[in-house]
Amino acid sequence: MITVFIIYQSLRTRGSPALPHGLCIMRADDKSAAEGGEMNVSNQSETNVTAIGANQMSVAVRQTLKQKLAALVPAWEGRVLDVPAQGEVLTGPCAVVAFAEEVPKSAWAGYRRIIKISPYVRPEDGGAEQLETWSAELVKGLHQVRLEDEKGAAFTCIYFGSSDCDRVDAGSGMMTRSLRFGMYIPESTNDHTEPGTPDSWMAALQDWTQSALGSEWSVYGDVWPGGYETPSVLWRLTGYSSAAAGTSALEMRKQWTGHVVAAGEGVTRHTVTRLVEQLAVQTRIALANTEDTRYLTVEEVSAELQADAYLNGQIRLTLQQRSRRPGTDVPLIREIYHSKGIE
Repeated sequence: MITVFIIYQSLRTRGSPALPHGLCIMRADDKSAAEGGEMNVSNQSETNVTAIGANQMSVAVRQTLKQKLAALVPAWEGRVLDVPAQGEVLTGPCAVVAFAEEVPKSAWAGYRRIIKISPYVRPEDGGAEQLETWSAELVKGLHQVRLEDEKGAAFTCIYFGSSDCDRVDAGSGMMTRSLRFGMYIPESTNDHTEPGTPDSWMAALQDWTQSALGSEWSVYGDVWPGGYETPSVLWRLTGYSSAAAGTSALEMRKQWTGHVVAAGEGVTRHTVTRLVEQLAVQTRIALANTEDTRYLTVEEVSAELQADAYLNGQIRLTLQQRSRRPGTDVPLIREIYHSKGIE
C-alpha cells in the first residue's frame, strides 16, 4: 500500500522551491524525494539526456551490425530484419536482430547491450545443417570482433551462447535458433572524471609497451576510448600496496591488468606471450621524465591465454619500486644509561 501526501503551495516554508500547479505529490516511502526535490529533478534530467544519447547511439550501432551480418552470410541477400510485427510472416532465408537491455558494465568497458540474432532457413535449403553452418559463421565473424559505425565510434561483440533450442517458426515453417551476443560500447567522452596528476608508472608502462610492439599498435591506459583501434593494448591499474623495507626505505607495489586485442586469435596469443617473455627477461622499466633515471622492477608477470581480451584481460603484472622514506626529526640523545656506584 502506498500513502500519498498532498502538500499545498500555501503551506510551503520560506525559501523552498515553488510547487508547480499549486501542489506536489510524494510517495511516503521515497525519503530521497522528500529531502531533495531539486536533486531528483536534476538526476532525472541527466537520465533523460543519457537515454536520448543511448538511443541515438543504438541507431548507428544497429545499422552497422546489420551491414556486418549481411556481409557474413551472402545467402540472406541482405535480408537482416528487425523483430517482425505481430502477424507478419517471414519469407526466404533471413536473420532477425532483437535488441535487449542496455546496462553499465564497468568503468573500462563501457555499456553492454544484449542482442539476439536469429537466422532463419527453409527446410529445403538445408534445414538444421545449414542453420549450424550459419551459426558458426556468425560466431566466428562477431565474437571479440571490433566494429565501427559511420561516426567512427567502435564497439566489440562477445558471444554468450545460444539462448534456446532450435525450433520451427509457426508462420513461415522455417527453422531458427537465437544466438546471444553482448555488444560493449565504450563511452566516447569521460566528462565526469576529474583531472588528476598523471601516473608516472602508467606512462612508463605505456612507453615500454609501445617500444616493444611498434608504432602499428595503439596503447591505452585505464579505459577503452570511444574510437579505440586494433591492434591495441590496454593497461589498467587494479591494485596498490606499500610496505616498510627496513627503517629508511619503502616498497611500493602496483598490480596491472593487460588487455591485448588483435584481429586474429593467433596474433593475439603471440603478442601476449611476447610481452610476458620480454617483461620476465628485462625485469626493469625506466620511469619517464625524471632527472635521475629511476626504474620499476617487474616482480611478477603471468598470462591467462583463455581470458576474454576486451573484458578481463590476459596479462597480470606486478611492478615494484623501492624509495627512501622522508627524513624525520629525532632527538640528538636517544637513550641515557645510568648506573649507581660510579667511582
